[in-house]
Amino acid sequence: MIRTLLHNLFDFEREETAGEILFYRLIELVILYWTIKYAWRWGPYLDRLGDVVLPLGIAEYIDIRFMFSHHLGIVNAVAMTVMALAGFLRLWRGAYLVTLLLFHLHYVARFSQGEISHGANFVGMAVLALAAATLAFRDPRLVRRTALGLCFFFFGLGYTTAAWCKLGATGLDWPSGHHLWMWIQERTVDTFSKSGVVEYNWLQELALRHYWVGTAILTFGLLTEFFAFLMWFKRLRPYIMTALVGMHVGIWAVMKLTFSANTYLLLLLAFPLYVLIDRGLQRLDAVRLEKVRRLSLRMT
Repeated sequence: MIRTLLHNLFDFEREETAGEILFYRLIELVILYWTIKYAWRWGPYLDRLGDVVLPLGIAEYIDIRFMFSHHLGIVNAVAMTVMALAGFLRLWRGAYLVTLLLFHLHYVARFSQGEISHGANFVGMAVLALAAATLAFRDPRLVRRTALGLCFFFFGLGYTTAAWCKLGATGLDWPSGHHLWMWIQERTVDTFSKSGVVEYNWLQELALRHYWVGTAILTFGLLTEFFAFLMWFKRLRPYIMTALVGMHVGIWAVMKLTFSANTYLLLLLAFPLYVLIDRGLQRLDAVRLEKVRRLSLRMT
């Protein structure tokens, strides 16, 4: 069983194609895009904070309030950007590890006010995968296979344990349509505070009108999360990851909560898109194909 799992997650034995290398670089670029985006979204905000309401991570052991002054949030954002680019350009093997540590420092400072970001957790796990793979291997092929395998493992584990937490806290009654009614009504407070008007879309109205619809929506979400570990297996990966994307679209439609980073990364990783890239490369003449091959090798 362990051997099968390792094969499905990492598949070290299979030869690597030029399409896989290019596709990996695209995934890496998307991860870094969200990392840098969060860095600059949070950096200027930290100067507005004054106290710690909810200590997270390293903030449980050190006083994180030093990040709230002297524009250290912006300084940290600059450092994260530099380290992320250094990792992407292969200037230093330890760059992704430093990026991860700076990201964590940024995260615990930003979300010290009593809330957390699931999307940021998702991106942080992806950066962890890049850092661990880069430090564990020098062979670029093994680095790529390890990073992707760790992403699949941690993403699947994260969603599945989220379902366990829901069941542990509320029990089998968690998918009750009454709970969705309550959450929709709670979200209207935010809507009303922004526009002074509360309007429901057709799906919200349907869920509020029929108890069973709300229950069905929550049941789909819970089951999808519970079986998210199935992304560890190649054949099931496209189906469960597509279902997770559908779950996030449903959350947006019903609750107006967006999980953009999760959705884009899930869509990108759900299907072996490198196959399409390789098919496109096969249509090139020998000279152009050789240029692409050399380019892909330089990108390692």
